[in-house]
Amino acid sequence: MPKFSSKRRVDHSASEMYDLVADVERYPEFVPLCSALKIRQRMAKPDGTEVLVADMTVSFKLVKESFTSRVTLDRANLKIQVEYLQGPFSNLENRWTFEPKGEGVCDVGFYLAYEFRSRMLAMLMGSMFDAAFARFSIAFEKRADAIYGRPKLASS
Repeated sequence: MPKFSSKRRVDHSASEMYDLVADVERYPEFVPLCSALKIRQRMAKPDGTEVLVADMTVSFKLVKESFTSRVTLDRANLKIQVEYLQGPFSNLENRWTFEPKGEGVCDVGFYLAYEFRSRMLAMLMGSMFDAAFARFSIAFEKRADAIYGRPKLASS
């Protein structure tokens, strides 16, 4: 099963980066391959987490696939967990972590494991998915710069 994992230090706070990733409705504006995203359901849980059920459509050239996932937003622990519910995958697991590393700096952790149900779809989309996931962290960092401003360089 293909897996992708990265940890990047970014010049934005953990809270800012969490908010950016948690704002899933905006993904079609900047996330590679994401052409549409619709929230089906939003629930606040007694433990303080928020759970979304969302449909995401990914497109590449003539291939267009949609899938449904459950997204658990855990603001208190600065974590986001995505669980696959329905679509072209046999398995999909995605986790985000946001670790403060100083004022206005954090480490963003991203983990993704996936497997397509169809061997043909895996052959069509596999390498393209791998390339897109490698660009995910950079896309979110660029989005943070656009929304929160570019970090100021220290003057000497």
